[in-house]
Amino acid sequence: MPNPKRRHSHKRTSTRRAHDALKASGLSECPNCHEPKLPHRVCPKCGQYKGREVVEVVAE
Repeated sequence: MPNPKRRHSHKRTSTRRAHDALKASGLSECPNCHEPKLPHRVCPKCGQYKGREVVEVVAE
């Protein structure tokens, strides 16, 4: 297996890593309680999905 003859410079390394940053997750708004939630998932605040209650949420 070939090995690199010279080490990569800091600029070349950081240029390659320029696109490795984590992107913010795309949140959508719950139509019932208007809280941010992940799309295609049950709302953690009110427990509804597609207009019907799927999970019973316990009030603290």
